[in-house]
Amino acid sequence: MSSKETKMLQKLGELEQKEGGLPSFVQLYRELLRIQSKARGRLTAAKPKLADDVISTRLSQGIPLLTFDGLLLDWSQVRSLLQEIVQFVAQAYPDIPDEVNALSNILSEETVLEEVVKTWYEGSPLAPFAAGHGINIEILELVVAATVKPFLSAQSEVLLPKVGQEAWRRRYCPICGGKPDFAYLEKEVGARWLICSRCDAEWLFQRLECPCCGCQDQNALAYFTDDKGLYRLYVCEQCKGYVKAVDLRQAEPEVLLPLERLLTFEIDIQAHDDGYKSCLEVDAS
Repeated sequence: MSSKETKMLQKLGELEQKEGGLPSFVQLYRELLRIQSKARGRLTAAKPKLADDVISTRLSQGIPLLTFDGLLLDWSQVRSLLQEIVQFVAQAYPDIPDEVNALSNILSEETVLEEVVKTWYEGSPLAPFAAGHGINIEILELVVAATVKPFLSAQSEVLLPKVGQEAWRRRYCPICGGKPDFAYLEKEVGARWLICSRCDAEWLFQRLECPCCGCQDQNALAYFTDDKGLYRLYVCEQCKGYVKAVDLRQAEPEVLLPLERLLTFEIDIQAHDDGYKSCLEVDAS
């Protein structure tokens, strides 16, 4: 278990004691984090190797560094982790045992599992597959994302230092192509960085552009902040998208960014009530 994951679990434990409990979805996240952390400790060391000229070419052309074919996955380990996650999900959602069992049986076939993971990774919809097999789409996406996360984040950490941040500045992750679901303003000069919803990679992004659709019309862009100026909600009136952010200039010495996206759920609720949707929900094609 990495030091970051240990700190995240410790922080959740402290919050549970302070608040007398955690919301059900936070408890779900914590248990998945524990499973993923143990799995990551067992992973076969897989470090993607890309030549500097390949990295430079891909980044200059707007191509993320990790294509599906380049993603190093030990499928026996993937299947093992998936079954562990499915077992936990079955406990977390006891009202739909038949669907969870069907999911487990279908994804136990290696060729099917590979196709589903590829479909998810390349951003194609999983809804047709879910509907065709009588599986809950939200459960399917949860299981697939949670299973791939330890492999993906480990390889992202290897490649991210090779990204020239000033040269990227795109609306999708330079490592895996995922969309952002959180942001932060750095301590030094307040530059805005986006965080990938899939691999947790961080990349520099301009302040006056919507990270959901690319709108640069200043009349369509705005942000709201809390009373302390710690959190911001960036919104776009063109696509009605939003992204949450924490201002590290106003924060405590150490902020666990992957947790912040979760613990600021009340901002999501308010944003949706006001008619906005996250970048993950915006179709900016």
